[in-house]
Amino acid sequence: MSRDPGAQPERTRLAWRRTLLAATVLVLLAARGAVMPPLVPADLLVVGGLALVWLGMLAGAHRRIQAFASPRPVRMGLPTAWLATGSVVGLAVLGFVTLW
Repeated sequence: MSRDPGAQPERTRLAWRRTLLAATVLVLLAARGAVMPPLVPADLLVVGGLALVWLGMLAGAHRRIQAFASPRPVRMGLPTAWLATGSVVGLAVLGFVTLW
């Protein structure tokens, strides 16, 4: 059985899309919870932070998805790696703050 060099980049592109979808659901649920009465300004700040972190994750995911569209994908650069790591940690922290 020969190795299919196109399968791994496709799985990675799909993984980035799934991660972005999960982050989108988290931000939307947090926003929904923040706009329900009683309105608390701190909740709105957290949702704003979540939206900013989500935009960072969107930018990083878009870079990686575009990189995997080429026949020979390039390695992830250090700025993109830091952006992805910071976005995931930021979503986790702000998601925890939203639940607390």
